[in-house]
Amino acid sequence: MPGEPEARRPVIEMLGIEKSFPGVRALHNVRFDLFPGEVHALMGENGAGKSTLMKILTGVYQPDAGEIRVDDEPAVLPGPQAAQARGISIIHQELFLMNHLTAAQNIFIGREPRKAFNLFVDEDQMKRDAAAIFKRMKIGIDPGAEVGHMTVARQQLVEIAKALSYNARVLVMDEPTSALNETEVEHLFAVIEDLKANGVGIVYITHKMDEVKRIADRVTVMRDGQYIDTLPAAATPMSKIIQMMVGRELADQHRATGHGTTEEVLRVEGLNRGHVIKNVSFTLHKGEILGFAGLMGAGRTEVARAVFGADPIDSGSIRIHGRETRVATPADAVANGIAYLSEDRKHFGLVTGMSVRDNITMASWRRYISGRVFMRDAAMDAVAKEYVAKLRVKTPSVDQVTRLLSGGNQQKVVIGKWLLRDCDILIFDEPTRGIDIGAKAEIYRLLEELAAQGKSIIVISSELPEVLRLSHRIAVMCEGRITGELDGRTATQEDIMTLATQRNATAA
Repeated sequence: MPGEPEARRPVIEMLGIEKSFPGVRALHNVRFDLFPGEVHALMGENGAGKSTLMKILTGVYQPDAGEIRVDDEPAVLPGPQAAQARGISIIHQELFLMNHLTAAQNIFIGREPRKAFNLFVDEDQMKRDAAAIFKRMKIGIDPGAEVGHMTVARQQLVEIAKALSYNARVLVMDEPTSALNETEVEHLFAVIEDLKANGVGIVYITHKMDEVKRIADRVTVMRDGQYIDTLPAAATPMSKIIQMMVGRELADQHRATGHGTTEEVLRVEGLNRGHVIKNVSFTLHKGEILGFAGLMGAGRTEVARAVFGADPIDSGSIRIHGRETRVATPADAVANGIAYLSEDRKHFGLVTGMSVRDNITMASWRRYISGRVFMRDAAMDAVAKEYVAKLRVKTPSVDQVTRLLSGGNQQKVVIGKWLLRDCDILIFDEPTRGIDIGAKAEIYRLLEELAAQGKSIIVISSELPEVLRLSHRIAVMCEGRITGELDGRTATQEDIMTLATQRNATAA
């Protein structure tokens, strides 16, 4: 097929791979192959199945059906050690290094060379072995340097050296440039070119289109747990790759109407925090739903947490109802009418061992103190029942322990908590994560009703159909920046993905 390297025999073939988890079919009839000395980009939206497929290749998961072939022979990989023994290693986005150990110690941990009747670790030999790998990679890292004092880029090179110490012939790289600057990216690409020249096959997982064009030989696209196509990277237009990534039809063609009011409720200008938020500016109006879209690691949650005062900012300003406001803590945010519904509701939104009543009244408990000591139980019961009815929470009573509710009803309890606190600005981070289709429809209805009542809402979601369904406007982020803004009535999934993979901002 066009674009394949001259070496005709793949080092890896995955055929008809199936994988299901309780209630979810993660992979269906997926195939993938890799040739020696090539970079094969694996692309798809969040949740497309890329990570699950690579966990099967590296022995973390076992497939329910299908076949893995290594060097044209069937292979069973019951665990990561079995995969490493066949020359298959992975460099995770989150590096697994021990910062208090040296580079050499991290590379050979658990496999250290021994001396004196195998009683002592041979540190000198270990350093020599590590130095030989670094020389092969053409990088100047001191094997005796402590990893915790290195940059992320150099730590990543230590991870690659560790993989090569297992004589890796297949290297899976998961978003390897997510925390690197331009110079570090160039250095990494030079290392990748050397690995290719030495016959190492590289699976390159990324959302960055420019990197695919720069480094990849072929690209395979997955969508909704299924294989879509494999194409030569250089000859395939970026627009075609994006279309394949998001090509499903919208399950619900409903779109938000109108644009709220012209009354500005929130203005964020020049927000910066380290390398995760870079000069972010946006506005939010009364009665508006503003969607935040972007791929994993784009910085959407970080912006929400900064606006809510959960994380400190380096610079920037926040204006609420036209007045510049200091939001240094979540208490400051709540006092100024801002609520944040975390994507992890069970850890940051609810006390699941407490009752529905106690969770709903939690953020407003001062209203229900009588004589500074006793809680006004009757009043708490009444208001909890009111919000249970308003939000259609399915529970036998307000005394029900919250952990016994479904995910959708738990989410409604969190919403009730902030509505009782009478917050005007509601930030929803992944509002329907982990809840079923019926509950999603209820949450959508609720958000639309809140906007109609004049609440101002920010919705962060990794599901593009959800962003398109709910949003009056859509701010798209990539690598900590807002790269563009779209009209929710006319935006398409392709429009969002184009901006979500655009590394340079074009709009504030």
